[in-house]
Amino acid sequence: MFFKKNDKSPEVEKRKFEEPDIQLGTSSEEFIKAVQTRLHNSSDVVVIKVRPELTIIYIEALIETTMLNRDIISQLDERSVDPSVVESQMNSGDVKQVTSLKEAVFALLSGAVLIHAEGFKSVVSVMIPTTDRRSLTKPENESIVIGPQLGFNESLATNVSLIRRYLVNPDLTNVSITLGEQTRTAISVMYINGIASDEMVETVKQRIANISVDGIMDSSVLMQLIEDNSMSILPLMVLTERPDRACSWLLNGKIIILVDGSSLVIGCPQSFIEYFQSMEDQNVKWQVASFFRILRMIAMMLSVFFTAIYVASLTFHYEIIPQPLLIPLSESRSRVPFPPIIEALLLEFIIELLREAGARLPTKVGQTMGIVGGIVIGTAAVQAGFTSNILIIIVALGALASFTTPNFMMGNVIRILRFPIIILAGFWGFYGTMFAFCFLLIHLLRQSSLGSPFMAPFYPVRLRDWANSVVRLPLNVTWKRPYQARPHDSKKYDPKK
Repeated sequence: MFFKKNDKSPEVEKRKFEEPDIQLGTSSEEFIKAVQTRLHNSSDVVVIKVRPELTIIYIEALIETTMLNRDIISQLDERSVDPSVVESQMNSGDVKQVTSLKEAVFALLSGAVLIHAEGFKSVVSVMIPTTDRRSLTKPENESIVIGPQLGFNESLATNVSLIRRYLVNPDLTNVSITLGEQTRTAISVMYINGIASDEMVETVKQRIANISVDGIMDSSVLMQLIEDNSMSILPLMVLTERPDRACSWLLNGKIIILVDGSSLVIGCPQSFIEYFQSMEDQNVKWQVASFFRILRMIAMMLSVFFTAIYVASLTFHYEIIPQPLLIPLSESRSRVPFPPIIEALLLEFIIELLREAGARLPTKVGQTMGIVGGIVIGTAAVQAGFTSNILIIIVALGALASFTTPNFMMGNVIRILRFPIIILAGFWGFYGTMFAFCFLLIHLLRQSSLGSPFMAPFYPVRLRDWANSVVRLPLNVTWKRPYQARPHDSKKYDPKK
């Protein structure tokens, strides 16, 4: 009674994951019936009789109708029905003969037209898939001022072509993998042969091959399935929508993974410090890039710990507050009925509500909601005595600092980490804050990305890679590839030349 009975028989499970390879017959009627039965008599399956002995089958929404009339039907009017002859006379580039029902149905679902001749056991598959895709636009989440203004779209072929346009290199290798029992999603694993680590390449391919799921709808889902520790809140691989950033990863000996239908590309292995680096850092002077990187790291620490330090100071450690601040701080909190921890959590929660509402609403409405909502709610909360002016400033600074992180997923993690740290600070003061800091640091030190230390180059210490970590030194100093990816060729260029 405590266990649910499995109603699926072994035959059903086998048919779902290991479809039998049925050979095609010579009769057109049997072939049409077999295809329609396998596709459950779907209404968008079109059957055309070109001649009594020649039949065409395709799925209406998946092919280019213009190419069907121009390159296929017009070529079949006075041609032989022999599949070998038909195959040699098709204008399309991707033409082949198919002999099994499984291959024929998969070709149909991939955008092919099947040509069956009476009396022959094979059909001709001509690929003419639709080319409907979103045009190339500017990256939305990784915008920069100086540098290429081009982002990936949802077409795998287009994204691969963008990579190959940047890297005109015969060693750029593309390994195609199909994943998903139901979706049959196309995946490309790309790396530069001779630079990327063979061990890491095999690890990526093996992890993808070991996945057995119904479907992969986005690269972010695939990233969660292949990263080293799926239970960690930290993203252990980086997603990007910029072709130039993906190419810079390849040049550093890393591996990128592209998923058909997704505009984001996975890069691995990655280190913690890379989440606070922008592609624009490579396009400006090294002094400016170093300043911005240090600013982002300070903003990250400010966002995570600033509110917690305020709560701990007011609850347990009044002695660390400068004397000139005690009077305005006391006056600001004189009408607040809540302890600092409740006050801080309430404001942080309101800030997250405004951010989430602004992200889900249309662009213009979302911007108005964030600005007007923040001003109205903040002013009303202070006047009603629910919070103090100083905490409004601190929470606003913490929220603003969290948006300086160039990586969206790491920015979300930073905003979430504030809540448990505030709670620990409210119960145990600075002891709770230091406990949270040590726990977070230990967790970071234990993580890895594709088997490589996540906190590199600081742990383990690799002084060579410090030249392009928190700061970016001049290009004649950063002439070696990061050791994290264990590249075969460690030199980017000869600094003497």
